Amino acid sequence: MATRERAARLGTPRLKENDAQYGKRQRTAGGSAARPPLSAASQNAPAPPPAEAPIEFAGREDVDALINEKMKGKNKMDYKGKSEQMIEYIKKLRACIKWLLDREDANLAEIGKLTGLIDAAEKHHTETVAQLESKIKESVAIKAELQKQYASLEDNLKKVEAEKMDLIRSYGDEKEARISVESSRNEISEELNRVKLDQKRLNDQIKMLQDTNKRLQEYNTSLQQYNCNLQADATKNAETIAKLQKEKNTMVETMNGLKDHANSVKLQLDLAKSSQSEALRQKNDLLKEVDTLRCELHQVREDRDHKAAEISSLLSDLSAHKELTGKTSMEIENILTRCGALEETCSTQSERIRTLEIQLASANEKLKRSDLTTMETMTEYENQKRILEDLELRLTEAEQKIVDGENLRKKLHNTILELKGNIRVFCRVRPLLSNESGAVSYPKTGENLGRGVELMHNTQAYSFAFDKVFDHSASQEDVFTEISQLVQSALDGYKVCIFAYGQTGSGKTHTMMGNPEIHDQKGLIPRSLEQIFQTSQCLISQGWKYKMQASMLEIYNETLRDLLATNRTSVQDGAASKYNIKHDANGNTQVSELTVVDVRSINEVSSLLKRAAQSRSVGKTQMNEESSRSHCVFTLRIFGVNEGTDQQVQGVLNLIDLAGSERLNKSGATGDRLKETQAINKSLSCLADVIFSIAKKDEHIPFRNSKLTYLLQPCLGGDSKTLMFVNLSPEASSTSESICSLRFAARVNSCEIGIPRRQTQVRSLSQG
Repeated sequence: MATRERAARLGTPRLKENDAQYGKRQRTAGGSAARPPLSAASQNAPAPPPAEAPIEFAGREDVDALINEKMKGKNKMDYKGKSEQMIEYIKKLRACIKWLLDREDANLAEIGKLTGLIDAAEKHHTETVAQLESKIKESVAIKAELQKQYASLEDNLKKVEAEKMDLIRSYGDEKEARISVESSRNEISEELNRVKLDQKRLNDQIKMLQDTNKRLQEYNTSLQQYNCNLQADATKNAETIAKLQKEKNTMVETMNGLKDHANSVKLQLDLAKSSQSEALRQKNDLLKEVDTLRCELHQVREDRDHKAAEISSLLSDLSAHKELTGKTSMEIENILTRCGALEETCSTQSERIRTLEIQLASANEKLKRSDLTTMETMTEYENQKRILEDLELRLTEAEQKIVDGENLRKKLHNTILELKGNIRVFCRVRPLLSNESGAVSYPKTGENLGRGVELMHNTQAYSFAFDKVFDHSASQEDVFTEISQLVQSALDGYKVCIFAYGQTGSGKTHTMMGNPEIHDQKGLIPRSLEQIFQTSQCLISQGWKYKMQASMLEIYNETLRDLLATNRTSVQDGAASKYNIKHDANGNTQVSELTVVDVRSINEVSSLLKRAAQSRSVGKTQMNEESSRSHCVFTLRIFGVNEGTDQQVQGVLNLIDLAGSERLNKSGATGDRLKETQAINKSLSCLADVIFSIAKKDEHIPFRNSKLTYLLQPCLGGDSKTLMFVNLSPEASSTSESICSLRFAARVNSCEIGIPRRQTQVRSLSQG
């Protein structure tokens, strides 16, 4: 039956194969029948041996071994031995054929399952196509709305033309800067001649790099495969987190129901307790009333006995003194009437006592029932309490699993980004001031929860998503926790760069520096340095020794200034021309004549930061009381040696606070402030040009157009781990500038700058 089904499914090739095998068997059988007996001994062969255990095949290796098996005999004429081996070989072949047929049945069953899955996938595809068609219809409706908005945008265009006139006026100022650029172009042409001379030397290096490139391509292939595995693991972890979230929601709903039930049980318990206390109170009242009635009954009985004694005495006196006293029979009847009334009162009191005793018995019974109900309620309450505690424990475990899953997701996400070589981007929104109105919101649900930010501008919503978004309630500690692992990479031998970008007054300096004197307000720079020194102390037990060097400079009006120089006046008077930026073959950056200080503790670094903060250029504008008028770059070089393994690492931590972009019509800058604004906007524009060129993968990247981009060249175009903070002002009047910043940040997030490379080597014996 199974053979016929296989033949029907596989078609004629299978039948032909079976026919061929059958013909081969017939020929073999015919040949065996036609072949004469070899000897008389073969005719008188002994009876066949008893049945042996069936031959089993574990896999293809056993089949290959059977096919490659060779006949062995004592000599060429040992036909008997060869025939016995041939019979055994035929048995093995039959077992092998049976094993292959069983395996084919299993494969056919698997093909059937896969066919069902394919049909289900096609059905899902059809449904998806229907959904997409409905979305296309919605897009057509949205297009109609956008056409309406186009009319309003034309009005805005008139406003933009007015701003354009302002830009034309600023163009005259930039024309002067263009003249200086032309002079620098001549210098570049001279440098180009020198580059041509270096080109010959570089050609030899290119051949060597081509060989290295081949090896790197192989390494890149393995990394891509590893990236696919990581993405698959990330998908599985996301599904696990979703399942845990659903289970958490179910548990929360169950726990809320149990809490409601527990509250109702508790309410019933309170009612039972109140009814029990009421019953006890009634019991006590009844007992008091019974005691009172018993006392009254005892008094009535005493009165009755006393009256009976009086009656008997009166009767005796009456009989004795009837004749003497001469009282009439009317007085005797009065006495008898009083006696009957007393007896009637006594019987009434007795009936009342019996009624009270019956009420007391029923109250006692009711009290017993209420005690039982209270015990049952208490038992049920304890059971519900245990169930609630168990659910809370399971909820805590589920929340911990979600936290662990989220940490694993972050780790995998960071690993994927490092393998891709993308620049990571975090967004931070400063809090609103008392006189400001907000225009920023955040997604409450969905995949962009904690990663998205939304702005409203001219009744239109703009949505952006980054690696992480910090709202106005995020503390300095929350922000640093997200980048602490990146800072740790500098100790491991990587080049790390973190820079803050945004308009003036958006909180860049607060994010990077903060207030080092107050613990909760410390920025990323002092917190990063504290972590590096603490971790380096912990690694001493593992044989690591570190040496660290710090430097700090600012770029003011396209001029380098040393913020740690002892003679600050000479720098401001024009001696800054001695500071030249140089990049070596390993991507390391050096600034000639820059002050480099060896630091051994966080206290030494703190004093350097204070000195640099006092020397940095700041100014007052209409948008910010203390606006940074320069780009500030803090560099910490880390040299580590492991005495046990002779391993050396060299890491660099660059922490950069960029000056804020600003519009002249808002900042109201004039004089020196105007020149500073023009220099800041020009350098940030050059930074945007570099980012756009990297995003488009242009052959030429204009790093040399400004001192800022040339200084950041290893971070933007090398093998560095780079993170950008885009800072936003949430006020409604700044939304246009905020949208520009967010668009720039999105473009930065899409740039691939290369895979980070760890700078490590083994120390030679001569160095030891």
